[in-house]
Amino acid sequence: MPLEEEQLYQEHILDHYEDPFHRGPCTGCTHSHQDDNPLCGDVIRMELQIDDRGAMKEVYFNGHGCCISQAAASMLAEKFDGRHVDEVKKFTADDMLELFGARLTPNRQKCCLLAWRVLQAAIYAPVHPAATKELKGYSHG
Repeated sequence: MPLEEEQLYQEHILDHYEDPFHRGPCTGCTHSHQDDNPLCGDVIRMELQIDDRGAMKEVYFNGHGCCISQAAASMLAEKFDGRHVDEVKKFTADDMLELFGARLTPNRQKCCLLAWRVLQAAIYAPVHPAATKELKGYSHG
């Protein structure tokens, strides 16, 4: 990859890290999942509001960790906000690495793919109404 292109990807990643898309709690959360990368301690939680037709009306994330994991979560929230869950189901790990753009070592790929794994699980993880108050209380830690 040419140096100029690599620098553009790095700037895009920093933009998502420093000014993330939909970071915070999801109002009306219907689905959520949280996971971590035990190798480095990164944590991502995705909260979704999915309607009866499978449209993701809202996609939010929260968590803590390296620039890669947090930027990847922001990129996913931006990409899938307002989209149908079927699009998430078809979105592969390779698609995620391509969306991220920058070349990553195998260990850093795990940081990038954490948010993808969490989003994939979240679409299958409905939230019980009694638990919604607890989810909204999650904060960056």
